[in-house]
Amino acid sequence: MGRRIHFVVDPQGWCCMGLIIFVWLYNTIFIPKVILFPHYEEGHISVVTVLCYYFCSLFCIASLLRASVADPGKLPENPTIPITEREYWELCNKCNMMRPKRSHHCSRCGHCVRRMDHHCPWINNCVGEDNHWLFLQLCFYSQILSSYTLILDFCHYYYFLPLKKENWDVFVFRHELALLRISAFMGLIILGGISGLFYTQLMGIFTDTTSIEKMSNCCEDTSRPRKPWQQTFSEVFGTRWKILWFIPFRQRQPLRVPYHFANHV
Repeated sequence: MGRRIHFVVDPQGWCCMGLIIFVWLYNTIFIPKVILFPHYEEGHISVVTVLCYYFCSLFCIASLLRASVADPGKLPENPTIPITEREYWELCNKCNMMRPKRSHHCSRCGHCVRRMDHHCPWINNCVGEDNHWLFLQLCFYSQILSSYTLILDFCHYYYFLPLKKENWDVFVFRHELALLRISAFMGLIILGGISGLFYTQLMGIFTDTTSIEKMSNCCEDTSRPRKPWQQTFSEVFGTRWKILWFIPFRQRQPLRVPYHFANHV
């Protein structure tokens, strides 16, 4: 589970995801070239600062690519339903297939997804049971990378010592101000948008409610037993080891939870 490649044919999603990759490439190429490497060569910053930026960038693009191609929890055409779990399944009125409760039919993808949260055009994929943890990592590392970029843009002009070995014949340094203004603008847009989204995602996990359930008002506080936040986060990330919640280079294994917790709506 979670190892199948899921590719959505959607030109709008391709454009949105292409824009995100462009912003990532822009900052990953120009920020080190304009700020990190020159200041490191003159001894203004340590190698740790440079490595931390590249680690944040690597984790951000890894979570983006994995979230976009990971199977979100697509249900098979003829699912096998254990006899003891039949009461926790229902019939989808759009595709006429049996599905577990808390599943939802995605009209853009054309199939049902287990515990679907929403369809995200920025990753060109649904956010469901099997890739929700990757989407959370994407939001987290996007905020870290955007904040890091904004701090470097600010420090370059107002904190770091002026550079002495600038080669003004190079295009990057001749257009340094314009490039950094573009970087700061994109960083503010990404940070502002992702922060609100990340907050709503965290609140949804704390309350064990998906975005679709919030919009349909089908899950009230008294509709099912409240679980501790460690349990809900462990179910999303597939492990109780909190350090692994931050690592995108692994396979998620679903935790076994009681059905009266997992499926009762």
